[in-house]
Amino acid sequence: MIIAATSLLLGLLGLALAVGGAWLMVLGGSLFYLFAGIMFLATAVLLWRRSSAALLLYGVFVNIALVWALWEVGLDWWQLGPRGGLIIVVGLWLLMPWIRSGLEREEFRRANPWPLVIPLVIAIAVAVGSMVNDPHDTAGELPTDRLASAPFGGDVPDGEWHQYGRTTYGQRFSPLDQVTPENVATLEVAWQYQTGDVKLPQDVTETTYQVTPLKVGDSLFICTPHNWAIAIDPATGEEKWKFDPNAGLNPDRQHQTCRGVTYWADPDAEAGSACATRVYLPTSDARLIALDAASGEICPSFAEGGTLQLERGMEYNPAGYYYSTSPPVAIDGKLIIGGAVNDNFSVQSQSGVIRAFDIRTGELVWNWDSGNPDETAPIGPDETYTTNSPNSWSVFSADPALGLVYIPLGNQVPDQLGMGRSEAVERFSSSIVALDVATGEVRWVRQTVHHDLWDMDVPAQPVLFDMTREDGTVVPALVGPTKQGDIYVLDRRSGEPIIPVREEPAPTGAIPEDFTAPTQPVSDLTFSPPPLEESDMWGITLIDQMMCRIQFHQLRYEGRYTPPSLEGTLVYPGNFGTFNWGSVAVDPERQVMFGMPTYLAFTSRLVPRADIPPKGADETASEQGLNRNEGAPYGVFMGPFLGPLGVPCQAPPWGYVAGVDLTSGEIAYRHKNGTVYDMTPLPLPFELGVPGIGGPLLTRGGVAFLGAAVDNYLRAYDVTTGEQLWEARLPAGGQSTPMTYTQDGEQYVVMVAGGHGSVGTKPGDYVIAYKVP
Repeated sequence: MIIAATSLLLGLLGLALAVGGAWLMVLGGSLFYLFAGIMFLATAVLLWRRSSAALLLYGVFVNIALVWALWEVGLDWWQLGPRGGLIIVVGLWLLMPWIRSGLEREEFRRANPWPLVIPLVIAIAVAVGSMVNDPHDTAGELPTDRLASAPFGGDVPDGEWHQYGRTTYGQRFSPLDQVTPENVATLEVAWQYQTGDVKLPQDVTETTYQVTPLKVGDSLFICTPHNWAIAIDPATGEEKWKFDPNAGLNPDRQHQTCRGVTYWADPDAEAGSACATRVYLPTSDARLIALDAASGEICPSFAEGGTLQLERGMEYNPAGYYYSTSPPVAIDGKLIIGGAVNDNFSVQSQSGVIRAFDIRTGELVWNWDSGNPDETAPIGPDETYTTNSPNSWSVFSADPALGLVYIPLGNQVPDQLGMGRSEAVERFSSSIVALDVATGEVRWVRQTVHHDLWDMDVPAQPVLFDMTREDGTVVPALVGPTKQGDIYVLDRRSGEPIIPVREEPAPTGAIPEDFTAPTQPVSDLTFSPPPLEESDMWGITLIDQMMCRIQFHQLRYEGRYTPPSLEGTLVYPGNFGTFNWGSVAVDPERQVMFGMPTYLAFTSRLVPRADIPPKGADETASEQGLNRNEGAPYGVFMGPFLGPLGVPCQAPPWGYVAGVDLTSGEIAYRHKNGTVYDMTPLPLPFELGVPGIGGPLLTRGGVAFLGAAVDNYLRAYDVTTGEQLWEARLPAGGQSTPMTYTQDGEQYVVMVAGGHGSVGTKPGDYVIAYKVP
């Protein structure tokens, strides 16, 4: 009975592999899966006949499978597992006494197990040996010498954190050094606060905690996904005040989040007077509200009763399509702010205009519209900005000495359709733009993707530091991380590359109505992955790996920048990007960078307007699902490149931590980061290197902190080597950027843990402070 059942199961397995393998072969893929199916079928027949030749045949199969697997992927355990796991399990089952005894009775002699035992022992030994080998790890060390002095950007006390990236330079570097590689493992929770703002059943999918707290004086300032502003005591975690703007809910919002608030102290105000210090709060219903930092009360002298209406000047203004998720930059008496325009909702979307307002009164000082870039004087009450011009939803940085603000720009809706874009849109899409703080005029532009058809907007705050070159000259530099993995290191005065940027040929063959750029820029400092191959396809078992290989061959893919298509295109790096809004951290004294490159392929498929069904509840117009692109000839269906079991089709690792020597432009180390603990039904602590979204923190103490990964941990790393030193379990997803400060002489590290809707981490409302006891 057991032999008959085993024979039947092997037959079904063999049939699935043979049929799928034949399909894969026709598509031009590997012949192994067809061969494997035939071997399983042949073994099933021999078992059904109770022939001991089944063991011999299967032993031959194990040998061939091992040689094939090593030829494809070498000693990579996580790649060998899907190729050999099922085969080895079946082999061990065939050696069980209840199988062998059945074969013995039929042939009246003892079935010889060794033709199967020996191949299985060899295969298992190879598998065990591969577990101690990590072909994806790059070991090395960053330089430890420090410059005698290096600007951090602005007059911020060492123990405070005044801007999203600590200063207007956006370095995410703190000069605090109480926490070191030697004592970081003793960190423990000092206090924990819960905001009370939790994800609601009627919230949009991407309801996320992405806030980085500010620390000014004796207060921490945060915002929540529903745009509450809160002040917290930095020593105890007790709430000082809370302000709810009542931004409401709207199912058409693509994001429900707030990355931070902006702090400003009025140098002309009497100390202690109302609104002498302010917190500016952006909201998801397109307002900017001025609050008294001491009390949380609205500052009525700002704009109209304390509130700016950011949707003013838009030709089209559908509710929920436009809002600011990132805090404005406060510089030179101005608030400079952009706005997020919903991706792929409609061509009749709001403008991506960048505006500067008087920080006291809210009066419009200048406006820079990338669709009309030469006119920066404030528009009149009856004028409107360019509809659907490229927008900037991320965080700006600024250099007060140069009088420049640096804008990471996105694309025009639709992201995947480039026909009909204006000359200005073609110039500014997916670029870093330097604007004059006083006038809003363009000083320079550096485009990172030409004629972007892949949603490769520049997602990250540019990081500013002064680079000391080998000859001793100092160059004001800018580090610009991109979704495609290139790191642009530019002279921030001119936008000219410090680390070379070259143009490389790009794939062609867009849809007839569109075109592709013949070349695309590539930085010599890049984390862009090599092109995917069939052997990079992954799965839990041999069967779902085969299905991923079939999908791979069915999609159009000629490497990075393969144009969108009707049959479906593989987009790699994918829409989440190698780097996203979390950006990177730079130590300006050691001239080094720390970041979290992520690798997750996506697919996109253009859908002709006539084939788009009536609007339904399953349409997200975001990173997953059908994006309708109302008013355009095509919608687009997109999502992660997943197999039938819902795991990525590309092999891990999917996420790393990495260190870069910025003076040489060399990547010093790259290590897998994160586990599948919260990705699987069982809490498995396997360190595959998982995707993440969020940002890092660097300290003078030589420790880097990072949450971000899709397992719920805050981790500390040795900046020099990238070695993980400590981790703390979080009660929710940690998709925000940590910060650090001192209070009463003690250094604290703060992490906001509230989860991220798009990556599916656990929601929550926690603010957690750690310190060395």
